Amino acid sequence: MAKAASKKKAKSKKAGGLRTALAQVRTRPMALLRFLLVRGLFVVVGLCLLLVLLFSFVNPPTTQTMWSEGRRLGKPVKQDWVSIEDIAPVMARSAVAAEDANFCLHWGFDVTAIRAAISEGNQRGGSTISQQVVKNVFLWQGRSWLRKALEAGITPVVEAVWSKKRILEVYLNVAELDEGVFGVGAAAGHYFGVSSARLSATQSARLAAVLPSPKTRSAGKPSARVRKRAAQIVDGAATIRADGRAGCFED
Repeated sequence: MAKAASKKKAKSKKAGGLRTALAQVRTRPMALLRFLLVRGLFVVVGLCLLLVLLFSFVNPPTTQTMWSEGRRLGKPVKQDWVSIEDIAPVMARSAVAAEDANFCLHWGFDVTAIRAAISEGNQRGGSTISQQVVKNVFLWQGRSWLRKALEAGITPVVEAVWSKKRILEVYLNVAELDEGVFGVGAAAGHYFGVSSARLSATQSARLAAVLPSPKTRSAGKPSARVRKRAAQIVDGAATIRADGRAGCFED
């Protein structure tokens, strides 16, 4: 009797040990996976912080959008980097008036514009210039939740590290303004045969009117819709100059 009980106990102990071993086999890969994911997340966050710091004074050499567009076209894209001091002030005001009139008043997210965009079903309208810079410089195009989450995390960091003037300078140099044409430095010559410093109010407004859809709109041969939008931008640029909403990027 005692021998049978001892045998049964040993068998139970052996089964328990087997279950423990199996559990370890199952949990160790999960623990390893969790470790790798956490470590990978820290690497990504660290890399992003490093790039944010670097690009606060070093101009981004290219972007994912430029690279993919150049690959699609089979030739290098056009981009002539110009400092904001070499861009006509009215161009800077026009871009802000067209894309983010409260640029100087928010910390990266315009809550009022986001709510209005959601209520109107406009997925792009709530995006600030700061968010667009983060998307263009650090991320990729598209509307995936992952990109949106990364954009939401990086935007406040950029706002904290970069000046508003630097954010706008980068935006004006990486925004696509025609097929394969990026930045106002290249676009000014491409469309009007002038330097970015000599852009007029009308020319600046037409470039700003192209921003939402550079592949379907032209600043050089504007449609009636682009002309109408440009006229609105001329008024908007004058308004933000008069009411002080251009103060954060104008000396």
